[in-house]
Amino acid sequence: MAIINIDEIMKLLPHRFPFLLVDRIVELEEKKRIVGIKNVTINESFFQGHFPKTPIMPGVLIIEAMAQVGGILLLRTIPERENKLVYFMGIDQAKFRKPVLPGDQLRFEVEVLRLKSQVCKMQGKAYVGEELVAEAIIMSSMVDA
Repeated sequence: MAIINIDEIMKLLPHRFPFLLVDRIVELEEKKRIVGIKNVTINESFFQGHFPKTPIMPGVLIIEAMAQVGGILLLRTIPERENKLVYFMGIDQAKFRKPVLPGDQLRFEVEVLRLKSQVCKMQGKAYVGEELVAEAIIMSSMVDA
């Protein structure tokens, strides 16, 4: 059950196909934690080249999807969000534990570690089922659009 559906996500994030990588938000604790879902299908454009005979989701796109989920959390906390963008500032301690394949459903759990005015440090974890497939520390900044 979505608490934030794709229509609301598209109002928060500027990303569009093929780069919008979040389908719904299923949990949200303002300024603390968020859980988002990405359904990975064989129709994703990146599978054409990564890799044609053995399709796996690129790790950088897993981290990007994680950052988009975190961006939704941050943008929900400010009143003038339509005039703001969330920029990626850094990635630390990224680990990829298992490949993500067509048909998988990614669940991103993102938790705020530190939030100071416009800069945020978050810990993100990506799961397929109960299995951890990727994790990273993400730093982001909110800027004027």
